[in-house]
Amino acid sequence: MSTAITGTGPVVVAQGIHTSSSTKLHNLGELVHSNDGRAFRYCLNGGTAMLAGRLQQRQAEITADQDTTAVAAAIGATQYVSTTTVTVTANEYANGWAVVTVTPGVGIQYQIKGHAAFSAAAPTFDLIDPIVVALTTTSRVDLVHNNYSAVVIYPTTATGGPVGVSVHAIAADEYGWLAVAGVNACLSDGASTVGLNANAADGSITGAVDDVTHATEAPVGIFMTGVADTEYGPVKLNLV
Repeated sequence: MSTAITGTGPVVVAQGIHTSSSTKLHNLGELVHSNDGRAFRYCLNGGTAMLAGRLQQRQAEITADQDTTAVAAAIGATQYVSTTTVTVTANEYANGWAVVTVTPGVGIQYQIKGHAAFSAAAPTFDLIDPIVVALTTTSRVDLVHNNYSAVVIYPTTATGGPVGVSVHAIAADEYGWLAVAGVNACLSDGASTVGLNANAADGSITGAVDDVTHATEAPVGIFMTGVADTEYGPVKLNLV
């Protein structure tokens, strides 16, 4: 492995930065640091071969899985149950979140441990932590995927937030690392100027960044040098 990586505590890093693995060797979103000041998060590629130096986005939101109606749940319950019909594959939302959006319990989110496949009402989601404010049938809950599950190349029109830059070619449906902090090579859409903000480009090139400021562009980092159009250059990322 060309770059030594360690976590913030005693962490054994099982997969190198410049590798693609069909086997899951870390928790999705696990954060590690390199000895050159960079930081990386572990991800699952969403199904299209990933190229190095390309900005990646969390998987697109599923609006049908938002604003779901809760079944009443007492304090201490370890499941979220809904009367809303949703269609999910087994553990699709594992390590994601159940976010309470309408009171009672509003503003609290619970990490999802796992669940079976559902294509009907009354889906049940096992929670890592118990309910701390009782839910009623008035409560509404959004189901939110883990940011690093089934990531996709950042499209020309965003369907989710940016989560990192690929540092290696990760095969479809395989696991690897995304750079999220420190200096990393990024594809530039248009000629970019040193010292300006790097934003997720909304131009014609997927997975690119630019220095154009638009209200619709998400911030990614800062250009460390000028970068020519369609070339790759160093960007100090801020996506931890």
